[in-house]
Amino acid sequence: MDSIHVTGIRAYGYVGVLPEEQTLGQWFEVDLTLWRSLSEAGKSDRLEDTFDYRSSIQAVKTLVQTARFKLIEMLAEEIAQQILALGGVEQVRVRITKPAPPIPDFSGTVAVEIVR
Repeated sequence: MDSIHVTGIRAYGYVGVLPEEQTLGQWFEVDLTLWRSLSEAGKSDRLEDTFDYRSSIQAVKTLVQTARFKLIEMLAEEIAQQILALGGVEQVRVRITKPAPPIPDFSGTVAVEIVR
């Protein structure tokens, strides 16, 4: 199956278990893989024959900025469902990364990835 990759969608949001995550917020990075046949678009060169990924970028940014969940797993699920509801893709992979999670003595990142 063909796929479109949209990476590096950054938005500031308020998802997290800790009170400061809910109040102060933090940056999130979202990567998407959108599965659908691209053969028709490859032949026609018409936007109508592919998935216009601009709508998925806007959906991700809006959801990250407005969601108030405790878990990024819930945010990932909501993003996946919204992308699928847009129509035009058969499957979606959502990867959400917290670039600077508030964990003492930890300088790495935390990410979740789901496929729906």
